[in-house]
Amino acid sequence: MVTLAAKDDLGKRGEQMAVDFLRARGWEVLDRNWRCREGELDIVARDGQALVVVEVKTRSGRTHGTALEAVNPLKLARLRFLVGRWLAGQAVRFDTVRVDVIALERFGAAYSLHHERGVC
Repeated sequence: MVTLAAKDDLGKRGEQMAVDFLRARGWEVLDRNWRCREGELDIVARDGQALVVVEVKTRSGRTHGTALEAVNPLKLARLRFLVGRWLAGQAVRFDTVRVDVIALERFGAAYSLHHERGVC
């Protein structure tokens, strides 16, 4: 049985791996774990002139589907709403706004990372 603490640790590790991945590609991370009453944005980043909200999903197995499959249409709709909330509190504007997903899956001690750009 997976404990809540183990799941939280897996998620935090996945988010840090995603941040490291994005920074290695020259992205600027603007915000992490931004929260409001309606939800949370994992990573808010700048990719050139684009604002990119990155949803990070980390899984230790596929018993509940892949990490990428966990980002369903309802989740994407919530992310679009939250992007609007985040932008409303910012003075800066962006040429483009998009949502990406970084899906990480752990296989033993190794992780695989898949970056899906522009899911909405």
